[in-house]
Amino acid sequence: MIPLPLARIAEITSGALSGMADPRAVVRGPVVIDSRDVRPGSLFVAFKGARVDGHDYAAQAVRAGAVAVLASRAVDAPAVVVPDTAAALAALATAQSAALPGATVIGVTGSAGKTTTKDLLARLTARMGATIAPVGSFNNEIGHPLTVLRADHETRFMVLELSARNIGHIRALTRIAPPRIGVVLNVGTAHLGVFGGKEAIAKAKGELVEALPRDGVAVLNADDPLVREMAARTEARVTLFGRAPEAAIRAEDVTFDERGRGSYTLTTPSGSARVSLLLYGEPAVENSLAAAAAAYELGLPVATIAAELSEATPRSRWRMEVTDRPDGVTVINDAYNANPDSMRAAFAALGSLGRGRRRFAVIAALRELGEDSTQLNTDLGRLAGGAGLSGLVVAGPEADPVLAGASAAAAHPGDMSPTGDMSGTGEMPIVHVPDAEAAAAQVSRWLRPGDVVLVKGPRAMSLERTAELLLGGATQ
Repeated sequence: MIPLPLARIAEITSGALSGMADPRAVVRGPVVIDSRDVRPGSLFVAFKGARVDGHDYAAQAVRAGAVAVLASRAVDAPAVVVPDTAAALAALATAQSAALPGATVIGVTGSAGKTTTKDLLARLTARMGATIAPVGSFNNEIGHPLTVLRADHETRFMVLELSARNIGHIRALTRIAPPRIGVVLNVGTAHLGVFGGKEAIAKAKGELVEALPRDGVAVLNADDPLVREMAARTEARVTLFGRAPEAAIRAEDVTFDERGRGSYTLTTPSGSARVSLLLYGEPAVENSLAAAAAAYELGLPVATIAAELSEATPRSRWRMEVTDRPDGVTVINDAYNANPDSMRAAFAALGSLGRGRRRFAVIAALRELGEDSTQLNTDLGRLAGGAGLSGLVVAGPEADPVLAGASAAAAHPGDMSPTGDMSGTGEMPIVHVPDAEAAAAQVSRWLRPGDVVLVKGPRAMSLERTAELLLGGATQ
């Protein structure tokens, strides 16, 4: 971050110094919300959560090197006391962003693929200058300003991931760091129950393009009608990406290898180059193409874009991580989160990776689907039950619709298998277990050398622990 004295931080956040805080003491960063992440020169932001109150760790944070604590009440340590720590954090990030007019802000949103696209785009912009991007999925009202506060006078690009849990959330994030380029990937079914319908999701995602200046660029998915319609909601220039012929940045001659890794010809107005991804699954093609379109608008040569995309490996955990065990078992850890769209993509990847092999899956009932929850979870069960599996584990609560759908589909697997590979037909066991640990134990009883298993579910189920256990590692 840009170094700031405590007096200036108090001014920006409308706070008051307390606990013998020295107004001349300088915060040099980082700004952190976990006392374990404190380093000398840090500002520790204390949040009161449902189970842990950061204020209780204020003195510990200062002993570890924090200059002061940004707090909502007086603590036993030097502090800047504010009415609302989240609002103060946003104000501080807004001031820091405004002090860096030479940095180009790129916002990425969509129902699925935000983190992968952000990671790819950050790799591309790093070829042109110092870049900051969120760690993992720091994309909400806390993670977003924390990312912005990592920027300093050397920063040329901020690649920021923006999420929405309701109308107005993305608009608020764009005020912290106004984007010049906005990338919208898709409008899907994530948080469908929260928003009430895909049109409302599109309204929320479109707040990113509405925030763009006249001399900015909206990078929109030509293959998603709801995204394409966002062109009418911005004064910025519009660039389309996708497989549609009218997309300026296109993926042509798309193929997939035996492990589900895509290759395509990246076609642009100034030339083309072949991309061969190391990332797994069909969504990686869309995500890489979106990153390519934004990088192209920034002036990166097509050959360089293609080369970087072809060398990229996953940066963020638990998103289509494919690991081969010493015994030949392949574990697909896609457990970061799940919705109906990403579940279909994951099972398609399982079909590619598992062709000719015994396939298993560990899944859980999807959340936040509103009044359509029962039907969509039944559909998920039918997808899993008809995927040619040799065994299915459904973990956690509210699993009845998934189990019912899977049982119905498994009775007629020849009608449902998306791959045409019937290696899993016959008496497919379907087991319901309470948690991630029990899921790992159950599927371990089935696995033999050479098998492949998909692990995917909503974040609340922590199924990454299942994958870790299957790989023989300690849970994190």
